[in-house]
Amino acid sequence: MTAVEPRPASASSSAAIGDWAYFEGAVVPIGDATVSIATQSFNYGTSVFEGIRAYRQDDGSTALLFGLEHYQRLLRNARLLRSSVPESGQALVEITRDLIRRNEHPGDVYIRPIIYKSAPSIRVQLTDLHDRIGIFTMPMGDYLPTGGIRVTVSGWQRVSDNAIPARGKIAGSYVNAALAAEDAHAAGYDDALLLTSDGHVAEASAANVFLVFGREIATPPLTDDVLAGITRAAIMQIARDAGFDVVERRIDRSELYLADEVFLTGTGVQVAPIASIDDRPVGSPASPTSFDLQRRYFAAVRGTDPRYAHWLTPITGAPA
Repeated sequence: MTAVEPRPASASSSAAIGDWAYFEGAVVPIGDATVSIATQSFNYGTSVFEGIRAYRQDDGSTALLFGLEHYQRLLRNARLLRSSVPESGQALVEITRDLIRRNEHPGDVYIRPIIYKSAPSIRVQLTDLHDRIGIFTMPMGDYLPTGGIRVTVSGWQRVSDNAIPARGKIAGSYVNAALAAEDAHAAGYDDALLLTSDGHVAEASAANVFLVFGREIATPPLTDDVLAGITRAAIMQIARDAGFDVVERRIDRSELYLADEVFLTGTGVQVAPIASIDDRPVGSPASPTSFDLQRRYFAAVRGTDPRYAHWLTPITGAPA
């Protein structure tokens, strides 16, 4: 791939977000990666995004986790909004590696790519609008505590696939997640669990959910308005490798209160065991299975379990 040349710096950068971003075909100072107030995506949420992590490895290097898988999903989901960009998935991986090297974050890194309708327009439409992609990076540790969280079942329903598909990671649909999460936080909880329109468990505000019953680990099917999470699939693989019976099935609300253990997964939350739901302690306070899977996941993403080395793309060399 041809290296992308950065434009000269002309604006100050945020202290937390990396100094450089990929914006509309070029590497630019983060302060220059701006859009007009009239941008169609800003007005209507007509964009799709991803959340990707790069982890500091056990040997001190940094590696991108599921980089190509995330970008392939981003490009696939863009089709829901009749969007397309010229960059390929592999090209976006290389651009991201270059950004991480430039931004020199000292620890784990979060990467946010977004494909959006960039035309200045107030028309409610998806076609005849320019599509662009932007990528920025920032340091990220634990998005939620990983030692046991308190959650509540939200009064807000998960938005239906026939309304705004959750599997699409469409920016506008995350108002649904924000409403649920904000109410949960205001009531003193760490996160919220949302139900489908017919009362089955869907997912947390921005994470997939798993329930443990002995040696069975169950998670809602993709047909119950959940994101086809990349971390979800990784945990299913790790759990099967560890000898668990992993099933995708419909889950009733009452099962949340009866399960031996419940935990969340996602790029942001990683693997987060749940200590209580609606102030009811989860069956096994020690959460041995959840913490074991968390340990196995961190071994995989930090490069100490060679079975999962193919999940990682090393970040090496100087910026292009």
